[in-house]
Amino acid sequence: MEFHHVPIMLERVLEELNIRPDGIYLDGTVGGAGHSSEILKRLSDKGRLICLDQDDTAVAIATERLAKISSRATVVKSNFVNFASVLDELGIAQVDGILLDLGVSSHQLDNGERGFSYRTDAPLDMRMDQSNPETARDIVNNYSEADLTRIFREYGEEPFARQIAANICRARQKAKISTTFELNELIRSSIPARARRNGGHPSKQTFQAIRIALNRELQVLEDSMDQMIERLSSGGRLCIITFHSLEDRIVKQSMRRAEHPCICPPDFPVCVCGRVPQGRMVTRKPILPDEKEQEENPRSKSAKLRVFEKKPE
Repeated sequence: MEFHHVPIMLERVLEELNIRPDGIYLDGTVGGAGHSSEILKRLSDKGRLICLDQDDTAVAIATERLAKISSRATVVKSNFVNFASVLDELGIAQVDGILLDLGVSSHQLDNGERGFSYRTDAPLDMRMDQSNPETARDIVNNYSEADLTRIFREYGEEPFARQIAANICRARQKAKISTTFELNELIRSSIPARARRNGGHPSKQTFQAIRIALNRELQVLEDSMDQMIERLSSGGRLCIITFHSLEDRIVKQSMRRAEHPCICPPDFPVCVCGRVPQGRMVTRKPILPDEKEQEENPRSKSAKLRVFEKKPE
């Protein structure tokens, strides 16, 4: 099985994780094990690496690749929202570092039959976890016009959301929309010619929105952030790579809340809410790939890395 995925900001991620050879680390989105392979190489016989992914192919590939490096890695098929349960089952109370590399992987985009890409004609699928009974086709054909409009606006920030949703609903009354190119044509016809000329691919934002809604990407991230900071050991670090503003906003706000949790009114002379800081944001501004990486790997251009460090005890 081929699984090509260039790890984003690899050296900077390794630096920010501040890896200890005897530490325990969690990669919540292992993918092709690009980051994990290098983390594992830096661990001693006392260290341990736990890797999660909801994609069956990623789990198989990561298991094979990491086994060639060390027996100190454990790969589990799971969405990272369930990481605490996985750690509990493994008898691990806290970890020294957590990495999330969010979004869709290069393998998923390049594998046309998965339906993530608007550049390949394929069934409308877009499932990161292929055991999920719902697909992108179900969303496109079954959701109401109001729900589609909301999804395209909120998750894709698509200015022509209402027109695209209306055209989809009209078209599906005649026949089900089943392929990426069928959806492409409906999106293209919904966007004025001037906007199509000035922008990128007309389907980019709508495909992103459907993928995010189907895989509950933002909800999963929101549900995980506080727990991940909680399960860090003293001085442990949480490193998260995002690829669009919606993800980055959740990460930034969650890290800020963990750093400044007080909810007392500003005019109170002392804090009475009892909430104490859990650590600090290492990165006031997101870390971006350098120009060389952006040239060599165009998919890295929108990447942002943020880092949080748990308060030393």
